[in-house]
Amino acid sequence: MHLRTRLKHLALTGAALAVVTASLPGAAAADSGDRAHRPSDRGLSAVIRYTEYGIPHIVAKDYANLGFGTGWAQAADQACVLADGFLTVTGERSRFFGPDAAPDGSLSSATTNLSSDLYFRGVKDAGTVEELLDTPAPAGPSRDLKEMMRGWAAGYNAWLRKNRITDPACAGADWVRPVTALDVARRGFAVSVLGGQGRAVDGITAARPPAAPSGVSVPAARATGAVPDPDDAAEAARELFSPENATMGSNAVAFSGATTANGHGLLLGNPHYPWQGGRRFWQSQQTIPGELNVSGASLLGTTAVSIGFNDKVAWSHTVATGVPLNLHQLTLAPGDPTSYLVDGKPERMTAREVTVAVKDGSPVTRTQWWTRYGPVVGGLGAQLPLPWTATTAYALNDPNAANLRGSDTALGFGKARSTQDIADTLKRTQGLPWVNTIAADSAGHSLFTQSQVLPRITDELAQRCSTPLGRATYPASGVAVLDGSRSDCAPGSDPDAVQPGVFGPARMPVLRDTPYAENSNDSAWLANADRPLTGYERIFGTVATPRSLRTRGGIEDVAAMADRGRLTVADLQHQQFANRAPAGDMAAADAAKACASALPEDPEVCRVIGAWDRTVNTDSRGALLFDRFWRRFTGTVKPADQWKVPFSAADPVRTPHTLNTGLPEFAKALTDAAAELRAAGIALDAPLGAHQFVVRNGERIPVSGGTESLGVWNKAEPVWNAAGGGYVEVAHGTSHVQAVGWDGSRCPVARTLLSYSQSSNPDSPHYSDQTKLYAGERWVTSRFCEKDILRSPALKVVVVRG
Repeated sequence: MHLRTRLKHLALTGAALAVVTASLPGAAAADSGDRAHRPSDRGLSAVIRYTEYGIPHIVAKDYANLGFGTGWAQAADQACVLADGFLTVTGERSRFFGPDAAPDGSLSSATTNLSSDLYFRGVKDAGTVEELLDTPAPAGPSRDLKEMMRGWAAGYNAWLRKNRITDPACAGADWVRPVTALDVARRGFAVSVLGGQGRAVDGITAARPPAAPSGVSVPAARATGAVPDPDDAAEAARELFSPENATMGSNAVAFSGATTANGHGLLLGNPHYPWQGGRRFWQSQQTIPGELNVSGASLLGTTAVSIGFNDKVAWSHTVATGVPLNLHQLTLAPGDPTSYLVDGKPERMTAREVTVAVKDGSPVTRTQWWTRYGPVVGGLGAQLPLPWTATTAYALNDPNAANLRGSDTALGFGKARSTQDIADTLKRTQGLPWVNTIAADSAGHSLFTQSQVLPRITDELAQRCSTPLGRATYPASGVAVLDGSRSDCAPGSDPDAVQPGVFGPARMPVLRDTPYAENSNDSAWLANADRPLTGYERIFGTVATPRSLRTRGGIEDVAAMADRGRLTVADLQHQQFANRAPAGDMAAADAAKACASALPEDPEVCRVIGAWDRTVNTDSRGALLFDRFWRRFTGTVKPADQWKVPFSAADPVRTPHTLNTGLPEFAKALTDAAAELRAAGIALDAPLGAHQFVVRNGERIPVSGGTESLGVWNKAEPVWNAAGGGYVEVAHGTSHVQAVGWDGSRCPVARTLLSYSQSSNPDSPHYSDQTKLYAGERWVTSRFCEKDILRSPALKVVVVRG
């Protein structure tokens, strides 16, 4: 039987399918104001073919139906995590969990439920997302995307109606409720502003004028015009926006056909994302026959494949160094701290009064203050306070607060036939808020581009308009602080930009068709070390500055691969799990040699470090001791003092080098690391996997990988618990990995791996199955073509209907 005929036969023959048709009453909506946006699922349907590891292949006739199948399938795997996130974006966490508990951090930086709710309830009350949905494309979302969001909500709701939740995280909970298409859009908005307003939620919701409306006095520092120290602020901003301190990162490399065995391109994508909570990836294949056929991973609660591949092109993203926000320093009107001057004329701030329901308590009402530039902010995290005084306040500009186009970019990528189509999609949609794009195609092309939505702050504008604070923070971190009293200091606009105040595509760093194009969260400068990218504005990132060890190690690895040539997908798989620790290659021999004089009474420490194989495989002995030593050393010694040979822009991959073992911190770090392990009952030469593991349903699963400062490609940021046996969980690190190439057939050659598995539900068979694959450094052979899907021994076909 012809495959297409067979598929049609499967979809139409009820005896061959697990057809879900029951219709049960749904729970009442949490907010009656959103009921008009509740999507109807009448007439919506999709076919879901499940293959190994619970990966769904979703087929539908149009975008609404594809969204329906996607929402259904995501709910089946992640109902509790999704429901928790929808409480976040509707501003109802305090109502169910109390105001003082902390969110999981997946949708903003808020440190308490109350802070989170005040921000997101404010967004809701202001109708921000409704306004974006009403904005015509291309500045607003496309009709196809809005149809997908409508379908996604209907599919999620239908699954909730027709299934019993078994996940103990939310089984029987009254906060698991139907959602609207508007809620899905709100979640997309939250993802878009993660690097801007989302980074400053506590500062937005806590900002207060220096005197309460009742006239109550405030601390003198706030009333007398105290400003942040520029040097301290510059260091705080640098640390805040440093890739080394981020909870998200990634590696990706595209190889051109000049380096491969068959002339087709290759792509390895290795995002580093949280292992728990609402910023997890989820795998699927999405198909609208004749329109779209794409496989990959989506962030939970989003509608489209954000990192993936099709039969012609593959792409991945890395978190970029571009700073997607800036500050405007306001000169306040004399005697009125809620008015500010622009070109000598006072403007009133807009007061947004926000009320949040609180569990076991009275509702909480707070006022947020907004300006022409954005919200007044009292700080960027605890590290960078921005006091609101009688004379000065700070407003935050986040252009991604006007960007609901990210999933349109993803849809365009899914339909792309080449890296040129990837570039054209970025030019057309301009929807990516905080990531780079790396791509390869079957014709042998490679692409790197830092196409972000960034405030259009040129170095000239920063030079002309920075306040004294901005003159310190902008060079150090890319955070501009502009004079808000001058209208000519607002970010300008480019003619090719789809929204005002941002850079257009022509200003983005781009690298095409180099033997390799790689990024590990440093700036665009060394995407290819032989063809450095320069000429971009400081807000995009730095040029000719030290690179992270992960960047340096990654460039060494992929440049050597490109030079060797004849590359295949198997080479990508080997690179992912090579588990080389560049810090070990650079420092372990020097450390072992100096150890003898630094710790003459403890030769075992020296022996273990000297014998370590410089990898972070699960059987590596000495890796744990070096890791604990290295964390202490790099945490107490400034980067410029760690090495004897300083950084040279003429040799950026190999410098700095030669460990500075003469520092007193060196011996102390070694002594303390050894003492820590011994106190925990851990042998200094214990294999890494015995003390770096995750526990799933009572089973200890050893995992390889290493922390950021070690420079390991296969990054793992584990949670240390000496009493529990060492590293007992992974907070964030390697997540959805894909190694993709082509062999001239109609089917891509793809291997994938989702390190934490498809489901958060411990009762699911797909709770830890891929985690065990990850531990064993084994891969999933992707089933992209129909013949491969239908041949899966695990094939389960389900028709889902409204």
